[in-house]
Amino acid sequence: MKCIIVDDNKMARMALKQLVSQVQNLELVAECSNAMEAYNQLANNGIDLLFLDIEMPEMSGIDLIKKLGAKKPLIIFTTAKTDYAVEAFELNVVDYLVKPITQPRLVQAVEKAQEALDSNKQEVKVEEQGFVFVKDNGMLKRISIEDILFLEAMGDYVKVHTAPKFHVVHATLKSIEEKLPASKFLRVHRSYIVAINKIDFIQEGTISIGKTSIPVADTHKANLNKRLNLL
Repeated sequence: MKCIIVDDNKMARMALKQLVSQVQNLELVAECSNAMEAYNQLANNGIDLLFLDIEMPEMSGIDLIKKLGAKKPLIIFTTAKTDYAVEAFELNVVDYLVKPITQPRLVQAVEKAQEALDSNKQEVKVEEQGFVFVKDNGMLKRISIEDILFLEAMGDYVKVHTAPKFHVVHATLKSIEEKLPASKFLRVHRSYIVAINKIDFIQEGTISIGKTSIPVADTHKANLNKRLNLL
């Protein structure tokens, strides 16, 4: 992973650089002493990961993330304070490291970042292909992503419902969820994943897709409301 260190404290940058140099899958591209310098670096380089201090003059690390918007790389905050932890995770950062940072703690954070990066690449790959293969009755069958209406867990099996029929797959709902593009599918219940663009209407905690009613668990309602394109 290509990474950048951003910290206005020179000694902190040197200490983190030493730790980063010992992690095999990290390539340090640049060190930046302020957020604006980092912003310019990110515009010109394909950066995967940002080690970002929060309290910096003129533009804070949090301000930088907001300025980058959807174009931001993976973020690991490196800070001397714990005060910003809640706001940091609301910004969907990978991890929050409190100085002084130890090597084991850095490695743990980098592993989380690598998992997130691999997950993103897998999602892009599935969306580009536009289809998945499922093993149904001993046969591998190709299913278009756009044809999937919803998925239903049934013990050790999952029903993949499409418009003409359903396919029974020997798998867990979680394992299938990990292979589907998260931009198009959403878990709404421990037993159901729905294709967001196939929802006809929602009423009293129930989703309707065609003639099928699907329950929405209370634990998933907030996430569902966030994902809907409400007018």
